[in-house]
Amino acid sequence: MRLPHAPASAARGGLALYELYRATSRAAAPAVLLWRRMRGLEHPSRWPERLGRPSAARPRPGSPLVWFHAVSLGEGMAALPVVRHCARLHPGLPILLTTTTLSAFEVIKDLLPDAVIYQFAPLDCPDAIESFIGYWKPSLILLMESELWPNLIMSAAEKGIAVALLNARMSLKSFNRWSVRLGLPLVSLMLSKLSLVIPLSTIQAVRFQLLHTPPQKIHFAGDLKYAVGDVEPGEKELNTIKDLQQQFNTRPIWMAASIHKGEEEVILRIHDELIKTYPSLLLILVPRHPEDSMNVSLALKKQKVNFVLRSTNEVVSLNTRVYVVDTLGELRMLYRVTPIAVVGGSFLPSLAGHNFSEAAAAGCAVLTGPHVGHFYHMLVELWQINPLAVKQLTGEVELLEALKVMLSDSKALKARQKAAKDAFSIMSDGVVNRVWNLVSTFAINSQQKQVVG
Repeated sequence: MRLPHAPASAARGGLALYELYRATSRAAAPAVLLWRRMRGLEHPSRWPERLGRPSAARPRPGSPLVWFHAVSLGEGMAALPVVRHCARLHPGLPILLTTTTLSAFEVIKDLLPDAVIYQFAPLDCPDAIESFIGYWKPSLILLMESELWPNLIMSAAEKGIAVALLNARMSLKSFNRWSVRLGLPLVSLMLSKLSLVIPLSTIQAVRFQLLHTPPQKIHFAGDLKYAVGDVEPGEKELNTIKDLQQQFNTRPIWMAASIHKGEEEVILRIHDELIKTYPSLLLILVPRHPEDSMNVSLALKKQKVNFVLRSTNEVVSLNTRVYVVDTLGELRMLYRVTPIAVVGGSFLPSLAGHNFSEAAAAGCAVLTGPHVGHFYHMLVELWQINPLAVKQLTGEVELLEALKVMLSDSKALKARQKAAKDAFSIMSDGVVNRVWNLVSTFAINSQQKQVVG
């Protein structure tokens, strides 16, 4: 079936909507930034970077320059393997990485190669974008996942800067919003300015085509979130893993990772039931947002449960029942000390799952809930390799029964651990190379040979 292209009238409508968006975003930017600062969502001293002002600590290097942008921690972690690959293949090439959230900043700033410059992304208002692009003068912009910002993309197009969307995804909610009469002309205009779209899945590719992305710009390479888990731990991580293994001794362990508010009640109820059969069982509980650890701590105190907060560096004793991780950036390391990982963000209808390939990479038996959002494609891909790679559960009762089986049947547990690790190995193989080869090809086609040629 040949999908329709945007007609000329839609293009004119898109330009009119873009001008309206420019005016609105320019007027709203000061209030938006003030609101975010008042809520503690911006860095206390580096917030001017959100207005496109460079950090005084890092002057602009020479040209050409590649700009990677990811909104938050998950997208930033998915971008890191490509950033490192680019730095390794092209030593001396200036690379700039931006993110939006503080959580991404706290973790990613310590994981970047020394030569990579880190900045907070500019707000998508004309003045901030023009200031940012005018100073850094990128030759190539690589956006992660769903970062479709009209001022950024249109400004880059006007200046002849090639823009690619890596790990491209669009939720059904966003697709429906963009598909309406007022949204479609603007998104079609934006997508027409991209030089390359690498979608997560066939479903994502179809959504982008239905929004008038030219088919010749859509190419598949795999999901970069597989590459997040495909990184060997450094010396510091290895020492931490060894220390935790000594503290946990030979106790049975399970981990609940990326747990959202409301899900911790489910997890703690299940742990209470399991302890009746396995008195020495230890739960590693990792809230998605560290600030939620306070609520978890209060709940545990109320139930008179012996627990330890990771941030206190208190030693885990035989009496410790729950190890609450209230720190950032340690999930990949923690997967390596547990045989069983329940990935949260998936047990309430309002949630949409999290990346479980990191748990699979570490050789965990992986379990997830029914609400996995766009991670469903990852679930299907791993199932196609081995149905035991990830177990998806309908809810609390089924999760309890699955955990009982894994804690009591070592053969069943090892079979799931092996299936997860093997499936991950197959899916992660070569994904970064494939993505970068497409970027290189599109860059050459976009007359950017000086960047990655």
